[in-house]
Order: sequence, then structure tokens, then C-alpha cells
Amino acid sequence: MIVALTITKYRILTIPFAFIGMAILRVPLWLNRNCKFWKLMGSGKDAQVDANPDFKHWAVLTTWNNKEDADEFYRSSFVITWFRFFGIEEFTILLNPLSSHGLWSDRQPFNVDKPTKKPNSKIAVITRAAIKFNKLKEFRGNIKRAAVAMREADGFILSVGVGENPFFDQATFSVWQDAESMKNYAYKSFDHADVIKLTRERKWYTEELFARFEIIESWGVLNGQSFENL
Repeated sequence: MIVALTITKYRILTIPFAFIGMAILRVPLWLNRNCKFWKLMGSGKDAQVDANPDFKHWAVLTTWNNKEDADEFYRSSFVITWFRFFGIEEFTILLNPLSSHGLWSDRQPFNVDKPTKKPNSKIAVITRAAIKFNKLKEFRGNIKRAAVAMREADGFILSVGVGENPFFDQATFSVWQDAESMKNYAYKSFDHADVIKLTRERKWYTEELFARFEIIESWGVLNGQSFENL
């Protein structure tokens, strides 16, 4: 399986077309029978995890049975043409799932094929949660410290906050120097470990997912920084 994530930054004057795109781009994605799972999402300010919604950054996540289908999507689809016409930056990364636990919209979207990850190679992570309405304030009050700790952690390379709506369905995409760096943050960072503990104790989520990936290919720019060939 190929998982593809694209983050696009729109021009300020074309932000209305970002909102329009979130409505009409669902149609070609729904009609594309090679696309096995997709999500159109907004993002936090400057695409960060712990920030308020940013109407300049938008994302599309798709999954494919093979790289040929993914390449064709990026070569000729109306969705990507729309993003590129109105956008001023684009960052795209192609991934192969190594493990995935949990659900996204009542589905397990990431099929794990035979992994090809080399030891000590870079690793990508997607964590996603649907937050209960009555737990939103408590969640937002705690997530910032975990996000700050992530950006300061050894081995951290990149993180992006995206979601299907600004507050209740949120996902974090991050890239790490290696699996050990990711695990050290996840289990040894006090702030993150404490948030995970609170998640279980306070039952913040109605649905959650955690997935790890090897990086196949990446290209483009995010917030002025190139991420070619991560």
C-alpha cells in the first residue's frame, strides 16, 4: 500500500477557493476507484499541531494499492491540479505502512504489507483522534505541552497538524530520524507520556489511531523549508 499526504499553502486571496475545494474535490476523490481511502483536511496555523486553525494550509491524504496509481493521481488528477493552481507551496510525502492500530471513521485505512524499512532509517507517524465534545477544553489545555516537547525532542524532523474539522477530529503527522527517537519521545518524554496517561484516564476520545510508516519519497516545500528526499 502507498499512503500519500500533501500539504498545500494557499495564497491569501485564494483562501475562498480552499473552502470551495473542500466541497467539490470530494467528488473526484469519491469517483476514483483506485483511491482506497481519502481525507480532505484543514490545518493549524503554519501547519503546526497545537495552533488554532489556519485557513492558508490544507491537506489531502490518500491511499493506493500501488505506486503507479499514486503517481497517476499526482500527474493528472483534478484534485492536485486544483491545489497547485491556487497554492504557493506544496509538500508531499509517500509512505508505506509498517504498523497501524485503531480506526479512522470506523475504518482501518492503512493495510500493512511486507515492510522494507532499513534499520535506523527515518520513520513517519500518524496519530489521529476524534475528541469528545465535553472533553475538548481539557484536551486543548494539555496538548500544547506535548506538541512543544515533540518539537524539542532529539531526532525530531518535522510535524504537521491536520484535521477534518478544526477542533474535534485532529491528526498529527511527524517524521523522526529513527524509530528509537520516536519511541524516546513517546514513552520517555514526561509531557507526552503524561498526556497519554490522561487520555486513558479521562477518556477524551471516541476513536483513535496510531500508525507508523517508512518513507518512500518526498518532495516540495513547507513553510519555506525544502523537504526533498527525506
